[in-house]
Amino acid sequence: MSQVIILVDDPADWAAYYPARHLLSAREYLQAEQAVCTDKKVQVLNLCRSYKYLSPGYYCSLLAEARGQRVMPSVRTVNDLSRKALYGLHFDQFEAALDKAMKRKGSASDRFTLLLFFGQTDQEGLADLGRQIFDQLPCPLLKVEFRRRENWSIEALKPVTLKQLKGNQEDQFAQALEQFNARVWRNPRRRRSDRYELAMLVNDDEAMPPSNKTALKRFIKAGRQLGIRVDLVGRDAYTRLGEYDGLFIRETTALDHHTYQFARKAEQEGMVVIDDPGSILRCTNKIYLAELMQANNVPVPPTAFIFSADDEQIDRLVDELKLPMVLKIPDGSFSRGISKVTTREALAAALAGYLKQSSVVLAQAFMYTDYDWRIGVLNNRPLFACQYFMSKGHWQIYHHQSSGKTASGNSRTLPVQEVPAKVLKTALKAARLMGNGLYGVDLKQSGDEIVVIEVNDNPNIDAGVEDAWLGEDLYRQLMLEFLRRLEAKRIGLPV
Repeated sequence: MSQVIILVDDPADWAAYYPARHLLSAREYLQAEQAVCTDKKVQVLNLCRSYKYLSPGYYCSLLAEARGQRVMPSVRTVNDLSRKALYGLHFDQFEAALDKAMKRKGSASDRFTLLLFFGQTDQEGLADLGRQIFDQLPCPLLKVEFRRRENWSIEALKPVTLKQLKGNQEDQFAQALEQFNARVWRNPRRRRSDRYELAMLVNDDEAMPPSNKTALKRFIKAGRQLGIRVDLVGRDAYTRLGEYDGLFIRETTALDHHTYQFARKAEQEGMVVIDDPGSILRCTNKIYLAELMQANNVPVPPTAFIFSADDEQIDRLVDELKLPMVLKIPDGSFSRGISKVTTREALAAALAGYLKQSSVVLAQAFMYTDYDWRIGVLNNRPLFACQYFMSKGHWQIYHHQSSGKTASGNSRTLPVQEVPAKVLKTALKAARLMGNGLYGVDLKQSGDEIVVIEVNDNPNIDAGVEDAWLGEDLYRQLMLEFLRRLEAKRIGLPV
């Protein structure tokens, strides 16, 4: 069993509790060269007085991760708790449950404070909420401040120090710590006949999901043939995600979205995950993508970043990129947040609108082609190749009509070996910059000119489209990659 090291700023902070065999001050841990502080089996519980950036508590979590040890709170949790703009991203997961619980509690006050000890609370009706908060922001001691306006909401989350605990609170902490250590950081997996279990995150209400229902069934079948049980799960599976060995996201991803939180939690749990949070972070922002491609000499259309819509800026754009040109907000998907402008007046109007949504807008020279290439890449190897044709009478693959309906063009899937070598080489180079996950690289080809339009971290894999050439082998190859990574994880090899 892994041993637990408890870190405090001053051993006197631990005076109220039973002596701990592996109790170290922050200074001792940071300066230590003993095997106990470099052993990767060690679990580090950071109870320093402050996790503020560059404080000893912050460095304890940072160095624990650098030493390959599991630490609570992690640097990511510390950073998330530092600003409401970051930890607020977690709130939509459980504020509906909070409002319901608080109304049942019947508090007459408009404010309420809750102390969580490893996610535990003795407040009636709020135990489930405490566990949900701890699952998303694992911190040993956390104060949650609630406020009621029209509905109850979380006003603030703040780490609590040992020195702030009084009387009964010290007893609650000691009991929660004992139970927490008994769980050895997570509940043991249940026995099962399958070699591995994979959670596939889907959204039944999504209008344009990355995989249709037939494709999902084929993923499940391919996994079963390889000894991987594939369970379709929704966003309500967040708190039990640790029961699985891996996560495969088949819902459109975004940073300010539960898909990103799922990816982060899966990575934190040591699971195999596609899309991994790093890939989501890199791929979902077109500004980052364009800068990365240009910095690494991957061809993209002539590009400019726009920060204002003044006349000088507009004149420069027209002079450099010519009209028509394409404007994009950083995080649009499925042809949303993208417009083609053909006149200076239209350019000014579109920029004014986009700059209300984002402080930076991407402008690119317009390059018309009958179709876009989509090269599916898995672990730096080509997986499938498609040509997506423009929607009839429109300049994009997807045409979002004013009626609310969406039309799309036809597609053609072909063997990877029939793809022009330059297209394939460019796609692989672009994907390699993103990581070693599953990507869909979109490119345009005009004669010998090849440019990357974007790299998708969550590419479509639909039955009847992307699998038109490989058939069920496409799903088998993806499940084989999961199996390879799961086996590598099991024996401690990098994935």
